[in-house]
Amino acid sequence: MCVCQHRRRICQPSFRFLRHFKATISTDPEKGLVKNANGVLVSNKGTPLIPKNLSLKPRSSDDALHKRNAEITIHGRPGKLEEAKKLFDEMPQRDDVSYNSMIAFYLKNRDILGAEAVFKAMPHRNIVAESAMIDGYVKVGRLDDVRNVFDSMTHSNAFSWTSLISGYFSCGRIEEALHLFDQVPERNVVFWTSVVLGFACNALMDHARRFFYLMPEKNIIAWTAMVKAYLDNGYFSEAYKLFREMPERNVRSWNIMISGCLRVNRMNEAIGLFESMPDRNHVSWTAMKNVGSWNTMIDGYARNDDVGEALRLFVLMLRSCFRSNQTTMTSVVTSCDGMVELMHAHAMVIQLGFEHNTWLTNALIKLYSKSGDLCSARLVFELLKSKDVVSWTAMIVAYSNHGHGHHALQVFTRMLVSGIKPDEITFVGLLSACSHVGLVNQGRRLFVSIKGTYNLNPKAEHYSCLVDILGRAGLVDEAMDVVSTIPPSERDEAVLVALLGVCRLHGDVAIANSIGENLLEIEPSSSGGYGQWDEFAKVRKRMRERNVKRIPGYSQIQIKGKNHVFVVGDRSHPQIEEIYVLLKQNLQPLMREMGCTPENLLLVD
Repeated sequence: MCVCQHRRRICQPSFRFLRHFKATISTDPEKGLVKNANGVLVSNKGTPLIPKNLSLKPRSSDDALHKRNAEITIHGRPGKLEEAKKLFDEMPQRDDVSYNSMIAFYLKNRDILGAEAVFKAMPHRNIVAESAMIDGYVKVGRLDDVRNVFDSMTHSNAFSWTSLISGYFSCGRIEEALHLFDQVPERNVVFWTSVVLGFACNALMDHARRFFYLMPEKNIIAWTAMVKAYLDNGYFSEAYKLFREMPERNVRSWNIMISGCLRVNRMNEAIGLFESMPDRNHVSWTAMKNVGSWNTMIDGYARNDDVGEALRLFVLMLRSCFRSNQTTMTSVVTSCDGMVELMHAHAMVIQLGFEHNTWLTNALIKLYSKSGDLCSARLVFELLKSKDVVSWTAMIVAYSNHGHGHHALQVFTRMLVSGIKPDEITFVGLLSACSHVGLVNQGRRLFVSIKGTYNLNPKAEHYSCLVDILGRAGLVDEAMDVVSTIPPSERDEAVLVALLGVCRLHGDVAIANSIGENLLEIEPSSSGGYGQWDEFAKVRKRMRERNVKRIPGYSQIQIKGKNHVFVVGDRSHPQIEEIYVLLKQNLQPLMREMGCTPENLLLVD
């Protein structure tokens, strides 16, 4: 029921029209609206759709233009820019809304040149377009263009002044920003907050603090911004103190402070803040836990390897009638370090309707593979409807890590057929797969295609994989040639360690010594090239002089839901004696049959 007379005058005819509309329309979907002989729109019952006593205002001459602008708005979403551009180009006439919309869509799609072209084509500029271009130029660091647009403005407003000074701060031009500060005719709280954040982004916290306390009026946004500035610059105590001094707090304030506690591993403070967050009530509905609050705490427990508490809090969140989102489920899934927890998390993903979420499914593929359950990884992959490059790559890497190189290459073929282009990580998985199964020619072709076919630049990881492929095949000279062609920017420790492994495998002591020396030059703290043979004594001496320590390798296997970790040189496993007996009885005879002995396989420590 309408409250005021004005609203009653509007609403009563509208309700009368709706009642008439419902009475004239059949529920049969096979029947629709038709026009009678006089061209009057009637229902399928023959009743005029518009009552005689209810007239509609005739369409204005600007309706076509408004319709075009509306269509541009619909098509101007991310990924739909070309459709919007086509509509804009075909418009017989344009108004300010048309130009402003296209500029906004170009900027939203990070196309500053497209926005600039539309802006320059405007017959008459307006403050909306000018402010948008200033903001766009600031984000790409084109300060000269920012200043040109600003100086040409007939009327500057608070937004344009704020964007201008923020641009100077973001480019580190502090003196010019301060000069602008003195010229601003009117400074509102948004402008002051931007100045404070500008100093904070340049690590000038003394200035940020001074200007914060100089602000004539501070709102909750300004207080929260200062707390975040302290946290971002490593001033946890100051941030916590200021947070306690805030006259009022909203959910963003609480979430930022909780996140700041977790960032510096202050788990107890984070828990205390989370538990003390007020719930919604009739006095204050802004300071309450939201999904972001729960997500922050769940992720905090996950990052601290407290899987049980992360899952407990997740269940409590659901019981508190909060609906989980992608961020929640990602934290829950990635926190799982055992098969039992992973299966429970996967069940929750399905139960809550996230089974077709590409991001989460990709995480499940990786985690199942990491836990040794390749079958479950493959099942999750095959059931995913919308596979992206990460999905395909995750499955390729899963097969590669489990020694199924041929299957990895088959997945790659399917990936190309589906129209998805590989990225750099895809090729690391593919080259590793070729290395595991000895596909030398295929490995060569894939490496060449990185640049030749897909216009990607090979990284150190790709060179390392290729060196490993060639080395395992006994092609030491070719592996050396590959290393010699690596650009200096990509010639890192990983490549030389791979080549060192080749030399070790084929007993080339002289080259191994040379590589070991090079490793010290590239990465003084690396132990990858050390501990080879007696000839490495002087290298080992230099290691001791530089206090280089070996980071031991380890293997992990899960049996009946329990993780078993084996670290190099560690004998603390409760069944270590039985394990060594089993290896001696079964593995050593097999190694000798294959011509492998500890003397030519292992490093002398």
